[in-house]
Amino acid sequence: MDKHLDGQSVLVTGASGGIGAAIAERLAAEGARVVIHYGRDKVGAEALLSRIGGNGWILQSDLSSHSGPFELWHNAVEAAGRIHGLVNNAGIRTEVSIEASQVEWRAAWQKQFQVNFFAAADLSKEAIRHFKEQGGGRIVNMASRAGQRGYAADALPYGATKAALVNLTKSIARSFGQHGITAVAIAPGWVRTDMAEDFIATHGKQAGVSDIPIGEMAEPAEVAELVAFVLRASQASLNGATLDVNGGSYIR
Repeated sequence: MDKHLDGQSVLVTGASGGIGAAIAERLAAEGARVVIHYGRDKVGAEALLSRIGGNGWILQSDLSSHSGPFELWHNAVEAAGRIHGLVNNAGIRTEVSIEASQVEWRAAWQKQFQVNFFAAADLSKEAIRHFKEQGGGRIVNMASRAGQRGYAADALPYGATKAALVNLTKSIARSFGQHGITAVAIAPGWVRTDMAEDFIATHGKQAGVSDIPIGEMAEPAEVAELVAFVLRASQASLNGATLDVNGGSYIR
């Protein structure tokens, strides 16, 4: 495989499994050193580091805490020195009904915004400061089809966080492109992760792909390949774009 990312160091949040692990593996295959962030799955993070030949670092951080994102960025820079790219991949999706109590309702919104959006915003803040000092860098925000077309009634917070992430991406792109800092959002639909497999086991594959014209969910490796492409030095003009990966289930 061509080493398009040779010499780059990239921080990937939520990298211990699923899409995040696929991203880390692809980046390493293209020559990058990967800072593997995990929240709870240390075993998964260690296994991932082994799969990429030890070419990176493992860092734990609780992104649901206010200090977690800032501590993570500090430790990543301390480990790698120069960071060239940030991939805000970490995210959670929990359900809350409009019939929930006020306390449950607010707690669900606050937690999902903290992990899915505020942590990404905090990391982006620190990354931009670092990139300005170091001559540029790339930010990739993992959004979602849910942020583009809306989402299910019992998962309103998730869609809202992803929509906010798309807007953050556009604002960064417009504000800091002149400093060699670019930002791109990637918006997958259904991706064949453990969550998708659980859905299929319960509801059947057809329920998951019924509104996808190509009739298949995306594979994590497809998303990972796109992330690696966006991080290439040759792709500066993608700045500000939102790239849809949904098999045609939402077309803008």
